[in-house]
Amino acid sequence: MEGEYNDELVVSQITAGQKNLFRLLVTRYQRAVYGMGLSFFRNAEDASDFSQEVFLKVYRSLSRFEGRSRFSTWLYKIAYNTAVNGVNRRKEFHSLAEEEFEPGDGDTPERQAIRAAVREAVLASLGELPERYRVCIDMFFFYNCSYREIQEITGFPVNTVKSHVFRAKKLLREKLKGIEDAR
Repeated sequence: MEGEYNDELVVSQITAGQKNLFRLLVTRYQRAVYGMGLSFFRNAEDASDFSQEVFLKVYRSLSRFEGRSRFSTWLYKIAYNTAVNGVNRRKEFHSLAEEEFEPGDGDTPERQAIRAAVREAVLASLGELPERYRVCIDMFFFYNCSYREIQEITGFPVNTVKSHVFRAKKLLREKLKGIEDAR
């Protein structure tokens, strides 16, 4: 039943009185919102609190969703603004790339070691990027947001978003060149 309804249809049904359908939106987006919380707050408890706060704000604001953008973009903008407001007190952002990933079934110990070394190098390189670059590249690669969606979410002009993603990729490429050469 979950996949049968697109987000806009679900939103219209919720605002028409079928409040129980909000759980569909939570189910669809809880992992992404929680992941954003982990990126900003670095611990499970704060990420969980953040997720609850975001979905409460989304629920209360649902009648203001006008459909000018995708629902996910609107939701991520609320989540991003909530996170930025919360993190301004802490001044830290961490990429979703920092999440642990389980090794694949066919991974040999050698492949796992190589993957771990590459992951550590990527994390170190991401950590050296300016925060505005990390935020844009994170949304671009881990949330599959378009430049325009990142603009809507962050408030950065679209050309600035493009520039941040381009510069971040260039800096990462330069920082990781040694790993590429070693392979």
